[in-house]
Amino acid sequence: MSAAVAATAMGGCASSQSSVSSSLTSGSGAASQPSRSASKALFPESEWGVSASRRVVGPGERIPKGGGHYKVGQAYQVGGRWYHPREQPDYDRVGIASWYGPKFHGRKTANGEIFDMYALTAAHPTLPMPSYAYVTNPANGRTVMVRINDRGPYVGERMIDLSRETARVLALKSGGTGRVRVQYAGPAPLDGDDSRERQFLASRAWNTGNGREVAAVEQAVSAHEWANYEARAPRRPVEGTRSARHMVHNRRPAQNASMDGAWSPYAHRERIASR
Repeated sequence: MSAAVAATAMGGCASSQSSVSSSLTSGSGAASQPSRSASKALFPESEWGVSASRRVVGPGERIPKGGGHYKVGQAYQVGGRWYHPREQPDYDRVGIASWYGPKFHGRKTANGEIFDMYALTAAHPTLPMPSYAYVTNPANGRTVMVRINDRGPYVGERMIDLSRETARVLALKSGGTGRVRVQYAGPAPLDGDDSRERQFLASRAWNTGNGREVAAVEQAVSAHEWANYEARAPRRPVEGTRSARHMVHNRRPAQNASMDGAWSPYAHRERIASR
């Protein structure tokens, strides 16, 4: 696969704590010139077969949400290793997480969004983009919901690259890397709305810094989502009755064609209960 083809499969992310980025230039903007003392650029194409994406938002500027597209992608090669993106609805694995931040803040991600190190996002080599995933730090029991909108990491056997804010919330930032559990949680909206991630974080018992107002908003939005889901859910008559007046919801309705792949509060609760 040529470098040009492979480059379309990734946003050029790498952990800010990795052996790759430890010798990278800081790059404060699209027009920035590399330091004279810097010996390597972000993802030198001669070494990795791909290059880092360009920076489109400068320091201090607001990072727009969304703007990307849904993408699974074809098999691609980075650093001599092949990766095979695909739909993985049952993805549930334990592995090493790293994080990335300032050097990639404001650059394009692999699906066309813009990386925001202050958002609850992550990069994964093969999961669909954008999608949701639960990331748990088993060392302290903390779980967050992240938006996967980038490709990586490509260093060693690392499984997922977290945004700086995600690593901070999970208490992984200071160590650079750590073992986590990653569970796929379904497709994410293209508009970049991050209210679900923030509401999930606000509802965690260990997260005491957001106050009662945020928790109240989370509860209200959750109730609204439940109402919308129930309104769309298929119905069936109660056994032993024939009247349409006695139609009720199943305990867990099967998804119809229009709801295929949609976020389900039933599945969401099952995932939480299984932890």
